[in-house]
Amino acid sequence: MGRWQPNARERLGQAALELYGEHGFEQTTAAQIAARAGLTERTFFRHYADKREVLFGGAHLLEQAFVDALAAAPETAAPIDAMASALEGVAAYFADRRAFARQRQAVITASADLHERELIKLATLAAALTGTLRERGVPEPAASLTAEAGIAVFKVGFERWVGGSDDEERPLLHFLREALGELKAVAAGE
Repeated sequence: MGRWQPNARERLGQAALELYGEHGFEQTTAAQIAARAGLTERTFFRHYADKREVLFGGAHLLEQAFVDALAAAPETAAPIDAMASALEGVAAYFADRRAFARQRQAVITASADLHERELIKLATLAAALTGTLRERGVPEPAASLTAEAGIAVFKVGFERWVGGSDDEERPLLHFLREALGELKAVAAGE
């Protein structure tokens, strides 16, 4: 097996998604993932703590992208406008990741345990955004409400993006803007 071949992490991730799709998350082992990738099980564990980390290992990168984009919003922006700016910034993070996002979402949707972990990840992200809004001088409960609304917009827009047809070419940003517009309309009583 090619222990020192390049792109081992990416190969393991792709192999895992394929196997999760074919056999289900619970029925797939780390050894099977490594074998599919042409690597050893030991190499798998050098890159991932467990097989869930294939799906959630990038959570800290998403959180950092969100926090950085929110912190970079103009200081004079209203909280919801700063959140809109953050959503726009995060959309770029997913520009070339739709195929991966769709595969990942299908695996998560099929497993109650993974779905629960996804919700925990989103709650952690909301807490980080709340902290960033507080640092921007947004008081409570406005900081928490804005962060939670931003996560709701992200979740709805993301689900629409990954759930679209294969020939759908609109970027994630389109769906995020659409969901934010709907939230603003609901809040305005329209």
